[in-house]
Amino acid sequence: MNGPILPGARLGVLGSGQLGRMFAIAARRMGYRVEVFSPDRDSPTGQVADAEVVAPYDDLDAVTAFARRVDALTFEFENVPAATAAAAAEHTRVRPSGHVLHVTQQRAREKSFVAALGLPVTPFALVDDEVALGPALARVGCPAVLKSARFGYDGKGQVAIASLDAAVSAFRALGSQPCVLEQFVDFRLEVSVVAARGEDGSFAHYGVVENRHARHILDVTIAPANVSDAVRRSAVDITRAVLDGLDVVGVLCVEFFLDADDRLLINELAPRPHNSGHFTVDACVTSQFEQQVRATCGLPLGSTRQLAPAVMVNLLGDLWTAGEPDWAALCAFPQVKLHLYGKHEARPGRKMGHATAMAGTPEEALQAATQARTALTAGRFADTR
Repeated sequence: MNGPILPGARLGVLGSGQLGRMFAIAARRMGYRVEVFSPDRDSPTGQVADAEVVAPYDDLDAVTAFARRVDALTFEFENVPAATAAAAAEHTRVRPSGHVLHVTQQRAREKSFVAALGLPVTPFALVDDEVALGPALARVGCPAVLKSARFGYDGKGQVAIASLDAAVSAFRALGSQPCVLEQFVDFRLEVSVVAARGEDGSFAHYGVVENRHARHILDVTIAPANVSDAVRRSAVDITRAVLDGLDVVGVLCVEFFLDADDRLLINELAPRPHNSGHFTVDACVTSQFEQQVRATCGLPLGSTRQLAPAVMVNLLGDLWTAGEPDWAALCAFPQVKLHLYGKHEARPGRKMGHATAMAGTPEEALQAATQARTALTAGRFADTR
């Protein structure tokens, strides 16, 4: 730690999607300059950054030049090549470290790391080839889920299986690449904890939130989740153990399954701000993105106090099927905040934005958020005050 990086400095972002966009907005509000590096031009992050560098992640000369221009660098997604992170780290402060990315960008390494910490994780077995499928199934049992070790998100790269023959077919369908076989978990809730860790080891979290999915894509986040105090304490304790174990400096999300017996099982880690933490932009004293700025720059972490119960709903490209959504109809809900990501093409399943509602109770916030989203395509404009 070489002292804090103060406002006026230049911060770099590898990756240019909506997470980088919201990081850049938070950083610029605090007085930082922001530059983004990715293969895409006029990207969601590039639209709000001071400079947009367009180059492949494996162009290490371009990465080196970019790193030399910024005072610190962070990531908006974890699938940046390890060589890219290493090249950048030779010239600037990189948060989180390349080690964190190395562990979390590959499911086999991630699962093995979490298990080695003694934390509760979905029962799993590593599968490097077809020969390993039989022993893996014998260990994990059926039903199970076969997941590619790399580049899986929003349900991509995974197949449910119920037999060895199905496992072989699934392994081939996934390209016969290294996979993780996980026991199917009959969970009652999916929950997550977004947290931050500073360079001094300080820790701040946003509590336990409930996540509801549709087509394997996050659809709704309810904050706070309706779980017991014991579950809340356990989820936060586990999350802190993960951040400490990885020596994270930055923001990380731990996704859990919660079963009928109130047992938590770690499903996945995301070493960055997370979709389930978007509610913090409107509902918390310090958003997950400002927290990322603070941690990256070596500043004290901010308060995570939640101002009101909140619900976030994703706005997917499906809403554009019949034309431009009715934004005025959504904005007629005075307790609902609209966030659009500046993406040029709406496709089914693509995250184009989100909306967050705040109310006196989570149930009231859920009703407002879902009604506002429905109004986008209902062809109506109602005064809901």
